[in-house]
Amino acid sequence: MSSGLTAVRVVLLLVLSLWSFGSLANDEIRERMEAIHQGFTISALGEPLLALDALSEFYSHRDYALAWHRDKDREALLDTINAAKRHGLTPSDYHYNLLATFAARSPDDLGPEARADLDLLLTDSLLLLTSHLLHGKVNRDSLEAEWTANRQVQRIDEIVSQALEYQQIPTLIDRLTPSQSGYQQLLTAREFLQSLLSIPWEPIVDGPTIRPGMIDNRLPLIRQRLIALGDLMPTISLEEQVIERRYTDRVVAAVTRFQARHGLATDGLIGRGTLASLNISPQEKLAQLDANLERWRWLPELGDTYIIVNIAGFELRMIRKGEEILKTRVIVGRPYRQTPVFSDRIRYLVFNPTWTVPRTIMTEDQLPAIRRDPDYLQKMDFTVYRGWGADRVRVDPETVDWWLLSENNFPFQLVQEPGPHNALGRVKFMFPNKFDIYLHDTPARSLFSRSERTFSSGCIRVEDPFRLASLLLQGQNGWSRDHIDRVVNSRQQTTVYLKEPVPVHLEYWTTWVDEDGTLHYRNDIYERNPRLISKLTEHPRTLSPDQASTN
Repeated sequence: MSSGLTAVRVVLLLVLSLWSFGSLANDEIRERMEAIHQGFTISALGEPLLALDALSEFYSHRDYALAWHRDKDREALLDTINAAKRHGLTPSDYHYNLLATFAARSPDDLGPEARADLDLLLTDSLLLLTSHLLHGKVNRDSLEAEWTANRQVQRIDEIVSQALEYQQIPTLIDRLTPSQSGYQQLLTAREFLQSLLSIPWEPIVDGPTIRPGMIDNRLPLIRQRLIALGDLMPTISLEEQVIERRYTDRVVAAVTRFQARHGLATDGLIGRGTLASLNISPQEKLAQLDANLERWRWLPELGDTYIIVNIAGFELRMIRKGEEILKTRVIVGRPYRQTPVFSDRIRYLVFNPTWTVPRTIMTEDQLPAIRRDPDYLQKMDFTVYRGWGADRVRVDPETVDWWLLSENNFPFQLVQEPGPHNALGRVKFMFPNKFDIYLHDTPARSLFSRSERTFSSGCIRVEDPFRLASLLLQGQNGWSRDHIDRVVNSRQQTTVYLKEPVPVHLEYWTTWVDEDGTLHYRNDIYERNPRLISKLTEHPRTLSPDQASTN
């Protein structure tokens, strides 16, 4: 009887001991959360905690109890952090090195303070990784003030709670990263680029343009480069090995493929631009690709039917139920009048629009043109008004001394009437926004043949606007292509509202994979990559409230 009572006492003492240990560890967590509320920056096991607001929410909802009881959850977290490398993220940003040192130790071997530290560190790493997978590592708004696409409305503390409760950590990356093929194909391309990192990338020296049939000592290295990049199949012909210094038709075809993938003129000539692109190292390409993976993570939900414009690729695509129904070239803003990145919805179209010239364009572009040619306003169908809105008064341009006007003294408004000279062409696609950006037609058709098309003042000129209009109005009674043509030919301004607004996403991708699986690169026309790449390689700072939650 006494031995039975002894056994019960031992069990009770063990339970009380474990309860006391857990209670002490919980008290440690509670104290840390109180410190967060008081504005302190706190650390665990010597490393600063980063997702402070989300940490506080997470532990307050569980009454400050320890969260990481299962060994397999801790192991799954380490595996998941390590797997994030495939997405261009850095494991050390998520306390990986420190957590790995505890992988072989049981948390039960730690004292209450160290146990609380480990629990906090595990939670912090998962909160931070979840935020980066879901919203991107870099805060888009602080990086570029105009990058204001809407984020998904989800709380990362709730996602982490569910992942622990339902043991979903192994599937976290697949569930939170973009499922679109554009993102997934970039991951495959990233693996290919990583396979090139061990290859010596000797610079190809500059020199005269290499033309088909020429012999040049640089061609053996150019051949090797094209083979490594997948544009040229390895040589199997003994004859071709002998003449590897000659620019043969087979290599010309490979160079043309390379040029097409890099947005260069596909002339088959190996000039300065082609050599510069051939000399870009795999490390540089990989960093550029990682920047574009990050931009994908910034995107909101695309929608079932949507339009996406790649600013750096000078291309517009319309997608319906996963199928591309339109692809057309576009012209975007000049480097000093950059087209911003954001998402909105096309709500209406205007056929035969007037163009009210923005003030900056009036003083910087139109005023010099008026001074050069006194008949400019009449030839280009401009009407001049003094004042704005309902109080504006039409003015005879011949009564204005245009040489007395300046940026700070320009009391007029210029309005271009509908017609063949109108800068907006015959149709514009409206999604009212704070940037005053929209899609539109243009009379300057020849510019679409240029390989790099940065000619606008920020708005986006569309090469095939009437095809786009037809697709947007498809299913709306009476708006056939014939009817659209009749409205355009009438020269009467006509506004048509869409029954269902269509999402439009203006993006900036310098690396992407097309529908044929071909990896493309483009010039960083606005020089946005270096800053983003730099921010991606920085160790993350304490996670701000707007990154921790997107309410």
